[in-house]
Amino acid sequence: MKNNMVIIHGGGPTAVINASLYGIIKEAKMHDEIGKVFGVIGGTEGVLHEDFKEIGQISQEEMELLLKTPGSAIGSSRYPVTDEDYRKMKDIFLKHNVRYVLLNGGNGTMDACGKIQKACEGEEIFVVGIPKTIDNDISSIDHAPGFASAAKYIAEITAEVGQDVKSLPIHVCIIESMGRNAGWITAASAAAREKDGDAPHMILVPERSFNQEAFLKRVKELYEEKGGVVVVVSEGLNDEHGESIVPPVFKTGRSVYYGDVSAYLANLVIRELGIKARNEKPGILGRASISHQSSIDRDEAVLVGRKAVQAAVKEHTGVMIGLTRKEGEEYEVETPLIPIDQVMLYERKLPDEYISEDGFDITKKYLNWLKPLLGEEIPDFINFRE
Repeated sequence: MKNNMVIIHGGGPTAVINASLYGIIKEAKMHDEIGKVFGVIGGTEGVLHEDFKEIGQISQEEMELLLKTPGSAIGSSRYPVTDEDYRKMKDIFLKHNVRYVLLNGGNGTMDACGKIQKACEGEEIFVVGIPKTIDNDISSIDHAPGFASAAKYIAEITAEVGQDVKSLPIHVCIIESMGRNAGWITAASAAAREKDGDAPHMILVPERSFNQEAFLKRVKELYEEKGGVVVVVSEGLNDEHGESIVPPVFKTGRSVYYGDVSAYLANLVIRELGIKARNEKPGILGRASISHQSSIDRDEAVLVGRKAVQAAVKEHTGVMIGLTRKEGEEYEVETPLIPIDQVMLYERKLPDEYISEDGFDITKKYLNWLKPLLGEEIPDFINFRE
């Protein structure tokens, strides 16, 4: 009897999570020892409901759609799994003759990956993690699939907003990016600059405490110099005490929901400086946009999906597929197997060397690191005023 495989998605989707699904299905077809390939509908909660859908035999046309479909084609969840749930999962996998378990997600999902592997010890069940997060905060890897497309999105819309503000330079525009605890996406807005003086004119990441006085001083200077100012900020800006600069608007259990940082700062500029200001918050548009999908990101998502199948078939377990850069001028990656306990809930922040000394910008070193991930160049524009 052939052994079956399941794929579980966890946490927020990305523009390329389904590309990893494509890679998994494509690779699974090449291994006779794999029987059915099940997509778990609705993440870890779907396992407990035994909501398995066979996806290994979909048509080539449907396969190709996975490469350009946003969200998760099998659904995801943030279900709070208990120790008892993990034990139940083992029994469910055995019931359905599942020998290979693949989990695609971020820090929380890799934590679940490690716990499922421990629950399945003693059984011939092989558990492999696939990295996925727009936040790029998974440890032990250079970058995660999903990040580059979100980075490309924030860079391109910042370039477009910059042209608009330059055309009518009468206000401060504050763009809020996703990434509550890590500033990788926010920093990527710097790729919008074609030349010195282009937007963004300030970048605020959560790795630096927000200083209201310094912020307002710098905004005032930029406004007096340019007339129109573009600021990109992280949704997770904190004060010197580590508290959000925006008061919470709703609490439920351990979850706290804050107001928009960009709206708070725009109102601050209006109130304290008397300057017209507005805010823009793309929110999940930044992780759902297929039109801004990075080709490199898509290809690497397919790659880690395929590598996960290969690792599982070779009976590796309790590991995550890594993405690391090879040395040399040409951009190439390797996919080492990383022990899952090196990854579980370790959060990777933007390093100091990527943040300017004054905390209001990003260094050239970060942009050199980022450039090959974006795939295509940021579009050029023309402006007859310059």
